[in-house]
Amino acid sequence: MNWKRCGAVFAALALCLAALAGCAAEKPQASGMGSDLLAAIQAKGEITVAMEGTWAPWTYHDESDELVGYDVEVAKAIGEKLGVKVSFVEGEWSGLLAGLESGRYDIMVNGVDIDEARQEKYDFSTPYAYNRTVVIVRADDDSIQAMEDLAGKKTANTLNSTYAAVGEAYGAQVTGVDDFIQTIELLTSGRIDATLNAEVSYYDYLNTHPDAQVKIACTDPQATQVAIPMRKGEDTASLREAIDKALEELGQDGTLTELSVKYFGMDISQAQ
Repeated sequence: MNWKRCGAVFAALALCLAALAGCAAEKPQASGMGSDLLAAIQAKGEITVAMEGTWAPWTYHDESDELVGYDVEVAKAIGEKLGVKVSFVEGEWSGLLAGLESGRYDIMVNGVDIDEARQEKYDFSTPYAYNRTVVIVRADDDSIQAMEDLAGKKTANTLNSTYAAVGEAYGAQVTGVDDFIQTIELLTSGRIDATLNAEVSYYDYLNTHPDAQVKIACTDPQATQVAIPMRKGEDTASLREAIDKALEELGQDGTLTELSVKYFGMDISQAQ
């Protein structure tokens, strides 16, 4: 056996393997995972925003089936500040946060309340809106006068939502649903006792359904902070800072107030 020739072959093979390893290491990661997400978004020229599209006046479709709402315009305004196009992806609430965590979406703009459980899994922007949670019942039902009266009552909300968590905290038996409209249908048909949702969403529903036989039974005294969640990690830090700066500018120039009044009839961009 020619050991000298074998040695040369093994050396050449080692060089090839090293070159292949180098190529693999240089291969870019998809969707900004493991890299600077803001830089990836700006290089692409597009930010992917997740939302439901069924929750007026936050995000919904108008008579011409155009996606509109407070959060739609807030997201577009942020996109302008970042200098990128906004691409909206709609889906059910239960899958939006999971998609955010896996990197399918860059951010979620959908009236998301900050809570401790979510803060453990996601990074949040500074708040851009403030929510008051109300308990909605049938017009002829006086059995609920305070939040404590929810104990033992049947309610319905999208699972993993803040409203479901509040209901459970007060002892309600929560049924999972897809959206607010389905919740109201369950309520008016007598299959649940109450539902919890944003005060502004309740009044928006009444604007389009003035004959609805529902009313507000009580209000949670604690207002919630609405912010924009994004994937946790060092790669999202610059994106969060850029979004915070954009929201600060949109608050200072009156854009958030203007959009609040347009969609809610009141300014929800300021803490009460």
